[in-house]
Amino acid sequence: MSKPGEIRVLALGLIRDGERIFVSEGYDPVKQEIFYRALGGGVDFGETSRAALEREFQEEIQAELNNIRYLGSIENLFTFNGRQGHEIIQLYQCDFADPKFYQLESLVFYESEKHKHRALWINISRFKSGELKLVPEAFFEYL
Repeated sequence: MSKPGEIRVLALGLIRDGERIFVSEGYDPVKQEIFYRALGGGVDFGETSRAALEREFQEEIQAELNNIRYLGSIENLFTFNGRQGHEIIQLYQCDFADPKFYQLESLVFYESEKHKHRALWINISRFKSGELKLVPEAFFEYL
């Protein structure tokens, strides 16, 4: 999460396989709530959002992407861990270059030494029914 009062620019990848999408699981300790979000991360100064998307997938899960197509921008105002956040998300549709990722049920990755995450395939219907929470809600417009 960015510093208070700052807007963070993210590049996220929507990877779909039939009726399921590949997402990262998160947890908000203040709300005591599990949520899911597309993988990706922050865009560094001087870096394009597409380059950031490819870098983040390489760093986090050692995955190469192909068929990368820009979908649009989402402005996300939210509260996480009791703090206000503001993000501009550059959303891309993409595929895994290596078919092995489509065979996995889930994988564990580290965003940093302290931040362990799980990424997994989840059926879109579980988000649409409200059983699971997909963030930001505007993401539904692209499913």
